[in-house]
Amino acid sequence: MAEQAKVPAIRFAGFTDPWEQRKLGDYVVVSTAKNADGRFNKEDVLSVSGEYGIVNQIAFQGRSFAGSSVLNYGIVNTGDIVYTKSPLNSNPYGIIKVNKGIPGIVSTLYAVYRPQDNVHTNFIQVYFEQHERMNNYMHPLVNKGAKNDMKVTAENALKGVVTFPSREEQVIISEFFDRLDSLITLHQRKYDKLVVFKKSMLEKMFPKDGESVPEIRFAGFTDPWEQRKASEVFQIVDDRGHPTLPVLSATQNQGMIYRDDSGRYIGHDESNEIGYKRVLPGDFVVHLRSFQGGFAHSQYEGITSPAYTVFRAKEPTSHSDRFWKHWFMSEHFIAGLSTVTYGIRDGRSISVDEFMNTFLAFPAVEEQAAISRLLDYLDDLITLHQRKLELLQNIKKSLLDKMFV
Repeated sequence: MAEQAKVPAIRFAGFTDPWEQRKLGDYVVVSTAKNADGRFNKEDVLSVSGEYGIVNQIAFQGRSFAGSSVLNYGIVNTGDIVYTKSPLNSNPYGIIKVNKGIPGIVSTLYAVYRPQDNVHTNFIQVYFEQHERMNNYMHPLVNKGAKNDMKVTAENALKGVVTFPSREEQVIISEFFDRLDSLITLHQRKYDKLVVFKKSMLEKMFPKDGESVPEIRFAGFTDPWEQRKASEVFQIVDDRGHPTLPVLSATQNQGMIYRDDSGRYIGHDESNEIGYKRVLPGDFVVHLRSFQGGFAHSQYEGITSPAYTVFRAKEPTSHSDRFWKHWFMSEHFIAGLSTVTYGIRDGRSISVDEFMNTFLAFPAVEEQAAISRLLDYLDDLITLHQRKLELLQNIKKSLLDKMFV
């Protein structure tokens, strides 16, 4: 039974030997190499990131945080292991990463280790990537100082027990997670590019302040955009007395959703729902504390808190609610809300009356529809890559548990 406990739940074919429990110091040794000859300078200083591993400080953070001299900094060669004693949100005892890039130097606050022949250096990083495993390993070895700094020497950090397989199995596991990380990075980049592209389209497909046409436009549309007060475009509605309709809640990214789908329990007196305001598909709801501009678009019919303001287009056939949804969530529109918001203590609140006196620019409904179709398509692509990314991250999280002892 003791031997069986040292075998992971998921394993590559061909490996059957139990994993071995040994001190980490049997696999890596403290590196004492210093930059005494000055071969490295401030441009070569490295930092340790929980998400990106070991990175060049200037390239990653935009500047060097090195002291006046870096001669006492530790040298980190490619393949060396670095333990940073700085607490992070999920890792209160610091993190361990492998230098997969070019050589550099690190502050004396870091511990640098050199791998032995019996360990595949990338396996060290994969092994300690699971937060719980890293925290459980370091917790007995670390004493925290008054300033929340780590009181542990480079040597003592190696005295904990790890459970490793043979070096051959380490290599296979490390290569698998390298491929998985590459796939995650690929989808992250696609997601990031789409988010940036949509932001650019929102800037270029709406007129800049003082202009009547946007920088980018679909073929066939040439008329200048109208400018009207919001009160000429939208009307505030206050339709109550529909307690049988489902209750809707405002969210940051999804607009109005069914409260039962929010995942939160909000205790209230159901008898008060007779005074809740009716919301129709295509309506907008302004909630007291703004996020994403504070204008939540609704795809559903339901009722919402009487503390909220509900408004809709006066002439629905002349306006695409999805066009306005995208505009109300744009950075340009949100930035402009500074003139109609108040309160700094508990967050920003929107004055609906003042908003109704602001001017809005918009094209004919046909052009509105063309713009919203493109932005909806981009949203679908962004959501697709976000879900793929989350799926891959969840798969990795599960495998970091099941492929290790």
